[in-house]
Amino acid sequence: MNFTSSSSLARCVMVLGTTSGAGKSWLTTALCRYYSNLGLKVAPFKAQNMSNNARVVASAIGHGEIGSAQYFQAMAARAEPDVRMNPLLLKPEADTHSQVVLMGLVSAELTALPWRGRSALVWPQIAAALDALRAENDVVVIEGAGSPAEINLHASDIVNMRVARHVGARCLLVTDIDRGGAFAHLYGTWALLPEDERALIHGFVLNKFRGDASLLAPAPQMLQDLTGVPTVATIPMHWRHGLPEEDGVFDDRTLAAGSVHTTVAVVAYPRISNLDEFQPLKNVPGVRLLWARSPADLGGLKPTDWVVLPGSKATAADLAWLRAQGLDQAISSHAGQGGTVLGVCGGLQMLGEALIDTAGIDGNAPGLGLLPLVTTFEVAKTVQRTHTRFGVVQGPWAALAGVPVQGYEIHHGRTAQHPAMAAKGDVAREVIPGMCWQNAQGNVLGLYLHGLLEDPAALHALFGAQAPTLDSVFDGLADGVARHFDPGVLDALIT
Repeated sequence: MNFTSSSSLARCVMVLGTTSGAGKSWLTTALCRYYSNLGLKVAPFKAQNMSNNARVVASAIGHGEIGSAQYFQAMAARAEPDVRMNPLLLKPEADTHSQVVLMGLVSAELTALPWRGRSALVWPQIAAALDALRAENDVVVIEGAGSPAEINLHASDIVNMRVARHVGARCLLVTDIDRGGAFAHLYGTWALLPEDERALIHGFVLNKFRGDASLLAPAPQMLQDLTGVPTVATIPMHWRHGLPEEDGVFDDRTLAAGSVHTTVAVVAYPRISNLDEFQPLKNVPGVRLLWARSPADLGGLKPTDWVVLPGSKATAADLAWLRAQGLDQAISSHAGQGGTVLGVCGGLQMLGEALIDTAGIDGNAPGLGLLPLVTTFEVAKTVQRTHTRFGVVQGPWAALAGVPVQGYEIHHGRTAQHPAMAAKGDVAREVIPGMCWQNAQGNVLGLYLHGLLEDPAALHALFGAQAPTLDSVFDGLADGVARHFDPGVLDALIT
């Protein structure tokens, strides 16, 4: 197609949802690749994201954090991820408190403010980031958050319709039909919007449909008669699209086909973070990925099965939760029987002897004692991309020896050998200086590097298999939306 514009600013397509979990993130990702495949220069954008799944990307002063969803959307768009694509990131640390990351950097001042008190302060930077992306691209694909029709939040909105109005975005409203009540959700959302904002809705999308789409009639036409908005796509349920869910959640319906040779049990404490890095395991033949929330979930594991302690946004609190469930004893039992244990970032810190927090960052706590290490929390936060290489590794991790890997680090605190234990001869084997250690037996490994299992070389070394490449996942998503949207709709949104 020929893309023409009356101005130098990018066209903006926005994906709104009737609820959280309706499918905004994956549809935005699919549209990024669809428009990129047309030869257009594309960028994603989400004004505010609430997630503990974050990635390290370029910023004006080096490196910063954005939500993982926008990172993958940038890759789908074939764009270099940067902090402007998600200028405001909220990382929940408790049920009523979130760390605020503005333009990639933690802001103590904004973190201390009440929720509604932030909007006026952050909107200028959000608008500037979006305007800069529009000036540099042909198309900007924007993701909303939650629902645009939350009437208690509308006046302080900085992520949904205020963004849409700012750029005159052509909006799609997507709903999860598998939940039931889809047409009511679509109509109710549309009806609660002011008339000028309704005019920005160009199409309704039914997502996660199972069954015969012809049975939906006459509801789509009836809804169009009521609203003037057509239903432009009915997208079938797709459990294994290959893209990490925004909150990192997976379920057993996405198991790789064939017989299971390895079970990977990920401990699901309340403040888990960066779970999306385990997505590739869902696509490795013979690997079963599951949650562990109680000792029973670890029952029956073989020594060759893995227990994974993932990242945490509140390491000491999650460690206390883990003990309250009795999971500490179950993990120690698995390790004591030679079972494979992996700790990543906060999980690494938990595997040590102690957490020391004199700066009031996270909290003091005794560790699980599976590695003779101690972690000291510091005010400064490590946020960086990392390229490194494994040294000599033993036990079930031996295949990683000498393997070059790349990933990212996001953590407070530094970890080192426990001096008193070293004096008694209990020394952790330092596999990568300051970043990765294993116990003397070799079955317990802890590392700060996120993204190990996304690295093709590491994945092949550990499992002798490769997950589908991200490019193939993105192209599959783009092909899917092209098939299931009405002909011409997606191109019309940007012309």
